Amino acid sequence: MRFREASDMDADLTYLVVLEPEGDGRLNVVVPALPEAHTWGDTPEQALANAREVIQALLEDRRAHGEDIPPSDAPARIEHVTVRLPAA
Repeated sequence: MRFREASDMDADLTYLVVLEPEGDGRLNVVVPALPEAHTWGDTPEQALANAREVIQALLEDRRAHGEDIPPSDAPARIEHVTVRLPAA
């Protein structure tokens, strides 16, 4: 479900962000609710700060163009699964 934010109403929205380590030491940021969000950082703190800026800008742009704003997805559960790939 998606909703539109009233322009005269403040709303605190929380989104899941995934920090993926890159080979060069940087952290790539993925925002599942906003697939067009692209950013990175050299540290977790920088990556999260950059994510906040990108998310804020995207939401403001969506609002300005009358597009849907994804609801908060904070309760998302992230798990890791390990599988064994047999030798060929």
